[in-house]
Amino acid sequence: MVNFDEAMKQLVSDTTPSSTAKPGQAARIDYEYKRVGVANIFMFFDRHRGWRKAKATATKKAEDFALCMKELVDEHYPDAEKIHVVMDNYNTHKAGSLCKAFKPEEALRLLNRLEFHYTPKHAGWLNMVEIEIGNMNQQCLDRRLPSWEKLHSELGAWEKGRNDEGATIKWMFDVDKAREKLTRAYQQLNQS
Repeated sequence: MVNFDEAMKQLVSDTTPSSTAKPGQAARIDYEYKRVGVANIFMFFDRHRGWRKAKATATKKAEDFALCMKELVDEHYPDAEKIHVVMDNYNTHKAGSLCKAFKPEEALRLLNRLEFHYTPKHAGWLNMVEIEIGNMNQQCLDRRLPSWEKLHSELGAWEKGRNDEGATIKWMFDVDKAREKLTRAYQQLNQS
């Protein structure tokens, strides 16, 4: 099971050089900055392997999603018969995105290896990758990043460190808690 989601990161640079910390004086960073662009960061997270992949793109179009799914199938899980992907209901997170991006034979090949599971509406917090995105934001993206090169470098180093240590999360939400919190969803399932 692989969890998937995306986050945005604004790329900004300093307008005046920052001063480094000196004994008895903290580093100084000017409040003014220059906007350089916005990055979309797609993230895969496999809690059982302690593995994640963060990929920065300039857009988050259907084609970008499709390329991520192709990478997941062909590079990260080439031997898996079926890859279960948990994600939210964002409009590009659909089989149609693969059909739009690839020839029919290629889209079908990929879709035969993927099974999509969607979190309920307004329940994106049920997707474990949200926790890992929070870790990424705190540990890697908590400062100004002035360029795409710097963003790719920082993401790569963070991802490698987390993967090398096999970092995972402790998921505390079980079936009993789900039935308690998601009463309406369970009622709908039982009625259908």
